[in-house]
This record gives sequence, structure tokens and C-alpha cells, in this order.
Amino acid sequence: MNEKGRISPKLVFLVLIAAGVVFALAALLVNIFQRQQEAKNTFVRVVELTDRTEDPAEWGKNFPFQFDAYRRTVDQVRTRFGGSEAVPRTPTDADPRSVVAQSKIEEDPRLKTLWAGYAFAHDFREERGHAFMLEDQAYTGRQAVVPQPGTCLQCHSSAYAPMMTLGEGDLMKGFEKMNQLPYAEARKLVNHPVTCLDCHAPDTMQLRITRPAFIEGIRALKARDGIKNYDPNTMATRQEMRAFVCGQCHVEYYFKGPEKRLTFPWANGLRADEMLTYYEETRFKDWTHADSGAPTLKAQHPEFELWSQGIHARSGVSCADCHMPYKREGAMKVSDHHVRSPLLNINRACQTCHKWPEAELKARVETVQHRTFELRNRAMDAVVALISDLKGARQRGETVADISAAQGFQRQAQFLLDFVEAENSTGFHAPQEAARVLGMSIDLARQGQLALRERKGP
Repeated sequence: MNEKGRISPKLVFLVLIAAGVVFALAALLVNIFQRQQEAKNTFVRVVELTDRTEDPAEWGKNFPFQFDAYRRTVDQVRTRFGGSEAVPRTPTDADPRSVVAQSKIEEDPRLKTLWAGYAFAHDFREERGHAFMLEDQAYTGRQAVVPQPGTCLQCHSSAYAPMMTLGEGDLMKGFEKMNQLPYAEARKLVNHPVTCLDCHAPDTMQLRITRPAFIEGIRALKARDGIKNYDPNTMATRQEMRAFVCGQCHVEYYFKGPEKRLTFPWANGLRADEMLTYYEETRFKDWTHADSGAPTLKAQHPEFELWSQGIHARSGVSCADCHMPYKREGAMKVSDHHVRSPLLNINRACQTCHKWPEAELKARVETVQHRTFELRNRAMDAVVALISDLKGARQRGETVADISAAQGFQRQAQFLLDFVEAENSTGFHAPQEAARVLGMSIDLARQGQLALRERKGP
């Protein structure tokens, strides 16, 4: 106080400074304590997990927070450009499902033209959550058109333990045996969609790769870069593994040879045109197009490949950072196993890095997707027009020699279009790359039409 009994402003200022320092120290100590708690092994080991524990409910006894989130992958919520709404259907003996996703080929009939003569022209639906991956594969109408091999189950089920059993403890041998089984026989060996065992080691909970096709594919990719005998389970960083475990299934692939060996076409690189070069070199085809007669390719779901060309991958952001972001459960920080679109979880999936309102971030994503979708439609029109021209040429009796060049252009243009069509981010994983691929598709389709016209003459 001064001589008049008043409190000095300087003293008040010093007291406020001291209080602020005390508050900051307290907050720091609380934060340190929370981080120490997170670092501890806080789960209760209720059951012993082994390398054959397939049932996720057993894992859930030790990891209830993760299991509770995992069970929510039954949710069906549509975003503007993806996801699924529950469409009611009447169950039958052949297909007991009472709910399915909406049909993509009914949404866009051009897809039937694109895939004429292939099973996808018969049944192709929007993707649903991981909980449905096994039953949707088992009951797809494509099974009735073309019998599927057991290879399909390596991505649509918890296949690690069955492969180990088939191989009598040798994963690679089990992989090779499952590839060669008819789907109906392989289906009897699996019991669950993808589960904890497929991504985690039961003793340490470390992330791991359990799919031999990914191990072979990434080894071929790394060999191109001069890295020999690459093994992701011993050589990848933990952050890389947070993308690799997803890349075991969310990829482009094909069935190689009569043994239907699941193969990732990565020897030349991960870009769409690099994989197309691989297919051209191996002369592989999925089917002969019913309208055009072209030896055609069907792209699958290359999320891992497109993501690898985008800004998030270059910035070290993994699949799990956005689709399984961390969340708080009391003092614990856990990865959210309710795997879903980041647009349904913007607060944790996006705003950790991007300090903008949710509405702004959603608008940015949808702007990218809308522009990609517009370009996709232009590419779709171009490829469908080429198919129509080829169909007309065949009906007029033009020979294979007359139209083979145009058929080659269709094969290439269609694969590049389908690469973006089958990829489930509508271009968002790498917008510039998606635009580049669709631009090439349009150009190749138009080159195919020119080849027919030049052959026909004035």
C-alpha cells in the first residue's frame, strides 16, 4: 500500500503475474500427468490373446474402448459423394439381408456400358462399413454371374488365422492355398469381417502386416527404388504402419495366373499410369468387353495408391490419422476404431491440424469432390462414346485389324477412368493426381475415336 492506504497498481500487476505463472505451472503438471497416464499399460488383461484369437469380442474384454467403437462400423450414413444409406430389401433364401446399400449402376447406368460383359454390370453397390464387408461379398449378385475364388476373402474377412491353419503355421503357404480354393469352400473357413488380429500382434498390440500380397507388393515397389528385400513388419516406421495396415486391402489388385494369386501391380510404381504400364507389359485382362471386344481392365479400390500421391501422404499424415483419429477416454488417448469418413468426424479428424470452422472444412472437401466428379462425368461420356463407336464398327463388320488400335485406347482410357471411379474419396486423397488421371482418360478416349475415323476415312 502507499501512504494513503491504497493498493499500488504495480503490486496488483505483480500479483497477477505470479498467479498466471502458478496457473501455467499447474496446467503443465496436469498435462505431464495425463501424458504419463497415457504411456502406461492401463488395460486390464482379462483374457490371454493368442495368434489364433479371431473373435473381436475376446479382444474387447481387454480393450473395451476400441471394441465399442469397432462395433459402430454398422452405422450407415451417406456423405455427399460416398457412404451408404440403409436400403430395405426383402430377404430370400439366397440372400438373407434385410438392408443393403444403394446400387451404383442404378444411380449411373453408364457404368453398365462401361462394364458390359463383366459381373460388375450386374451388381455394384455403395460401400458400407467394415462390419458388412463379409456378408456383402458373400451375397453380392456378382457371385451368381461369375464364381469368385477364395482369394476375395483375404480382404473381405479376418483371413489371417485361417491362412495360418491352411499353411500349418506357414502364412505364405496358407495364402497360396486360399487363393486356389473356390469361394464357397474358403467361405467355410472364415467367421468374421476384418478384426483386431488382422492388424495387431496379440502379445504386444504392435501394428503388423498379415497379408502376403501386400508384403510382396511393397517389396516390389521398394526394389524399384533400390531397397532390396523390404519387410514392412521390421523396416517400416510406426507412422508408416498406420497407413500400411489399411493398404493391405484398400488397393488395386488382380488375380494372377490359374492359381488366382492375389497380386498388387506395383513393380513400376503406385500411380495409375504406372500400373497401367505393368498391365500392358504382362498383357493381363480382366475380361473381353461385350460391346467393343476390347481386352479390358477393372480397377478396384485404390485408396492407398491415390493417397500416396497427395499432400497428406507427403506431410506424413496416415490413413488412421483421419479415419481413426485419436480420442479421449478418461485419461487415456485411444485410436477411434469406428472407422468412417472424416466428414462424419470433422472435429477430431480435421480440426486437429486445420483451425477452421467445420462448415468451412466440409465445404473445401466437397468443392474438391464436386470438381472431380464433374471431370469424372466428362471422362465417362468420352469412354462411353468410344465404346459406342467400337460397337458400331463391329456391327458394320469391320475386322479386328481395323479396330484394334481403338480397342487399345479404350482399354487404357477405361482403366484410368475406373481408377478414380473405384477410389472412394472422389479425388480428395490427391485432387491434382485425380484430375491428371481423368484428363489422360479423356484424351485417350478421344484418340480412340479419331483412330476409328481415320481408319474409316472421309
